[in-house]
Amino acid sequence: MTEVPSGGLPELKVSAGVADKLGELRRLREEAKLGGGPRRIEQQHARGKLTARERIELLLDDGTFEELGMFVVHRATDFGLDKEKYLGDGVVTGYGRIDGRLVYVFAQDFTVFGGSLSETHARKICNIMDLAMKNGAPVIGLNDSGGARIQEGVASLAGYAEIFLRNVLASGVVPQISAIMGPCAGGAVYSPALTDFIIMVKNTSYMFVTGPNVVKAVTHEDVTFEELGGAMVHNSISGVAHFAAENEVECLQLIRKLLSYIPSNNMEDPPALPPTDDPNRMDDELNSIVPDSPTKSYNMKEVIRRVVDHGEFLEVHEHWAQNIICGFARLNGRSVGIVAQQPSVLAGVLDINASVKAARFVRFCDCFNIPIITFVDVPGFLPGVSQEHGGIIRHGAKLLYAYCEATVPKITVITRKAYGGAYDVMSSKHIRGDINYAWPTAEIAVMGPDGAVNIIFRDEIARSVDPEATRARLVEEYVAKFANPYVAAGRGYIDDVIEPRETRPKLIAALEMLKNKRDTNPPKKHGNIPL
Repeated sequence: MTEVPSGGLPELKVSAGVADKLGELRRLREEAKLGGGPRRIEQQHARGKLTARERIELLLDDGTFEELGMFVVHRATDFGLDKEKYLGDGVVTGYGRIDGRLVYVFAQDFTVFGGSLSETHARKICNIMDLAMKNGAPVIGLNDSGGARIQEGVASLAGYAEIFLRNVLASGVVPQISAIMGPCAGGAVYSPALTDFIIMVKNTSYMFVTGPNVVKAVTHEDVTFEELGGAMVHNSISGVAHFAAENEVECLQLIRKLLSYIPSNNMEDPPALPPTDDPNRMDDELNSIVPDSPTKSYNMKEVIRRVVDHGEFLEVHEHWAQNIICGFARLNGRSVGIVAQQPSVLAGVLDINASVKAARFVRFCDCFNIPIITFVDVPGFLPGVSQEHGGIIRHGAKLLYAYCEATVPKITVITRKAYGGAYDVMSSKHIRGDINYAWPTAEIAVMGPDGAVNIIFRDEIARSVDPEATRARLVEEYVAKFANPYVAAGRGYIDDVIEPRETRPKLIAALEMLKNKRDTNPPKKHGNIPL
């Protein structure tokens, strides 16, 4: 009988055989952590890039990462691959915590076959995506890959398709965030494109379907990797990416910040923080922020910052379609999505890119139960041949569709212009806006005074002795009658005309009233948004 020490359980000696096995396990773990080996890790650092494991360590709460699939190796035998195998097969997968909340993560390891995707590499990613769906937690992909592993042929392509399928099935169920931290080319770009947000790192990441060499061969255009698909190209020109980070550390911190506004899945409410900014705070500066002249601009971001908690606003798509603003903030600790015109860029007009940008953001907020606050100062849709030929009707309808479809709390504030169809589109009462406020400076009409007078009184102006004086008089009369919020308020289309300084407490009170809102759309498989 083994004697039990007074301190508790008996001491058991590890046998030589078990010690050997434990030693082998520890050796294999250390081997896996080295990825492609010390030399390739040095090369990764020389490029200004972190390794897959270093990225995960910075992303997650300290000590929370639990790795899955560490000992997976590829099964290919052609082209000498049977003689070159690495534990983990070029991707580190597992789960951990961000601010105490469960997340799933994969990080492609560029030190192993350039992070290329193989059959088993893809299977590891699919495994954590399946777990994320079952457990209702976000998926974060840290992409750094040369693309499909050519030596595996169609098996690699099949792996991509398996990931794409899961991206689609997870869409609107759990948040999906993609960080592009190196190359992302060919078929590899479509998985990030299917996710909710893409963050790119300046100077070290790029995305394109076909690279510079193919472009030159086909179109004879000389273009660099950065010019073709760099971070700022996709942040400011294509709109493919939502954020541009200065470096990898900033990129990973941005993911953590973004997740702080988003629930873990579509069945949860967004995270709320204890309120630390006075909900009754008013800002007298707002009363004078809209210029007297309707043709003068102002910065709508200043309005947003003065209204939200501590002036903190995480802008999405900051560099693309800047005539509209989208982003996350908090009101009395509660997460909200904000959509707003920017009068200082193209007068805040709705064009193709602005419509697509805002529609995508509205649909994301609706997917994940985030209330939508809309600040309106819109002169209409942008006229012109290029806009019409580019499909402004179809693209503008996307934004209309998104707002109509959304069932989350929707609160609208018209600060100045709300003209024509753009008034209808921007979360008006008629498309299920819950609470619609207007500032006294609001102008709600079919079109601006000059255009309206030129149409309505065309004959009268033409017959007059002094057409310019007559036009000026009629414009003044039109402004007095229609360029105000009270006609719309008289019909119940505006719930209240408020002082600008009151905006914050009014929004917070409305959000509190709407916190248990329940609304549904008619039963259907899915709608047919005008893509």
